[in-house]
Amino acid sequence: MSIISADTSISTAAKQFALLRRMTIQQRADITFNLIGNLRKIVEAGIKSRHSDYDDQKTKLAVLKLTLGEEMFSRAFGENDIQI
Repeated sequence: MSIISADTSISTAAKQFALLRRMTIQQRADITFNLIGNLRKIVEAGIKSRHSDYDDQKTKLAVLKLTLGEEMFSRAFGENDIQI
């Protein structure tokens, strides 16, 4: 497994790493949390596209079920009809 994406040249990756090294921990944390937020939105959109009848609460539960896995979700929320 490579740490460089297949569509990224070595010179471009070197520039990206140089930029990351110059960033503060807060700047890197901000990027990380933005990426997590974007991923959550993508996951929510996928669930809504499969379950157009889900309101915001059911969508959030489906995201949690996908994130936690069936067993842990069942322990936390009990048996339910939430589909992912």
